[in-house]
Amino acid sequence: MTVPFQLGDTVQLKKPHACGANEWVVIRMGMDIRVKCARCGHSVLIPRSRFERLVRKILARPEPGGGVQ
Repeated sequence: MTVPFQLGDTVQLKKPHACGANEWVVIRMGMDIRVKCARCGHSVLIPRSRFERLVRKILARPEPGGGVQ
């Protein structure tokens, strides 16, 4: 089953980042998904198939209509 991800989602992955944080923000979608560490700002490009296996849960979704005006 595929979980629908959106730009701006904050997700929890199975393993924490080296800085100790376990929250990541989705900043790019496509065949690969780029996520940014919520604590230190480091970004990582992960293939979609691997990303779907690594995600534990979606912690927060962006507000609808909260984009750039």
